[in-house]
Amino acid sequence: MSRPPLRHAEPPWPRTVDVAERRAAGWVPRPFHSFVLKVHSRCDLACDYCYMYRSHDQSWRGLPRAMAPATVRRVAERIAEHLSAHGVSEAGVVLHGGEPLLLDDETLVHTVEELRTAVGDGVRLRLSLQTNGMRLTEERLALCDALGLRIGVSTDGGRAAHDRHRRGADGRGSHARVNAALGRLASERHRHLFGALLCTVDLRNDPVRTYEDLLEHRPPTLDFLLPLGTWHTPPPGLDPSGRLTPYADWLWAVFERWYGAPVRETGIRLLDDLLALLLGATPRTEALGLSPVRYAVVDTDGSLTQDDALRTAYDGAAATGLDVWGASFDTLLLHPGVAARQWGADALCAHCLACPLHRVCGGGHYATRYRPGTGFANPSVYCADLAELIRRVRHRLGMDLARAGEKTERLRGTGPRPVEAV
Repeated sequence: MSRPPLRHAEPPWPRTVDVAERRAAGWVPRPFHSFVLKVHSRCDLACDYCYMYRSHDQSWRGLPRAMAPATVRRVAERIAEHLSAHGVSEAGVVLHGGEPLLLDDETLVHTVEELRTAVGDGVRLRLSLQTNGMRLTEERLALCDALGLRIGVSTDGGRAAHDRHRRGADGRGSHARVNAALGRLASERHRHLFGALLCTVDLRNDPVRTYEDLLEHRPPTLDFLLPLGTWHTPPPGLDPSGRLTPYADWLWAVFERWYGAPVRETGIRLLDDLLALLLGATPRTEALGLSPVRYAVVDTDGSLTQDDALRTAYDGAAATGLDVWGASFDTLLLHPGVAARQWGADALCAHCLACPLHRVCGGGHYATRYRPGTGFANPSVYCADLAELIRRVRHRLGMDLARAGEKTERLRGTGPRPVEAV
């Protein structure tokens, strides 16, 4: 049976999508294997680009500061129920915020114990924590070690780059404290807890200098995040005509420095995924490509929401109307906004489908596609930048593969042969 065509005309797509019709046509939702728990809804920094506190959606103001013990237990039960129903034997849970380390030690321990007890020994539960680093003391690191929590830290590089945005409510920069925390995390004692560094791209910062500043901490992985913006509220410095591609230029400079290094210094998720897709492999994350989105978000009150980044689109964009008290994660899978992000190319607009690069870029980050009137049925506001970056990396990779092929043929004594372009 052929699938019914998607209708992108009715705003705000995809809320108008008939999921039942899609299921009748053969679509089967993929179960969640990652869960983001907003265990604390407040933060001890006031970063001026924060999608949680500085966006159109201000619903955080009405949320409990911390996830109550009863809510934690119910969330844990719902996760265990979902994993068991679908035979998922390995899953990830990220303790998020706000700032999760605003929780006291007792609550942090209770949260982890509830999660592990609920899923039982039959599931390998990978637990991690995403922090701004302000409260990452030696004592907290020891506790995270005891709890088996890997740690990701948000930082934007050197002092000037970091403190431009990542300041406290009093206006003081946070670089000194975060840098000290990273020194502790990267030490031999705690290095096994080090998950990744997250850095938001700022065009005013030198890309190579930013990369090398981050590299000083010897992170196992880096994540370069494009500032969240939409067609209604574009990211800073973006060329609306698409003739200039400043974000592609910035990331290309990082790529050349990273890719051209004599040894692999660290992973860069965005670029690793881009290379994987160009080589026909499956990316590790859902930032690029057409892999189905398989993570769920739970707010401190137990609400089941879509990706928090949707808060940058409009007030209520991330809401689903569901919570752990009355709905399972299976129910969340059938919400139009969640379901659409599992449909791959079927959920892309006509402009994206006509582009030969759509299987690599995947249409761009979902939140960055928003335009009033057509909802998320648009290319990403970063469309031109993504296309330019993909073309440059594809050309570089193709040249390297061709050279490698020629070298192999010379060694075999059969002479060079043309290598198919990537």
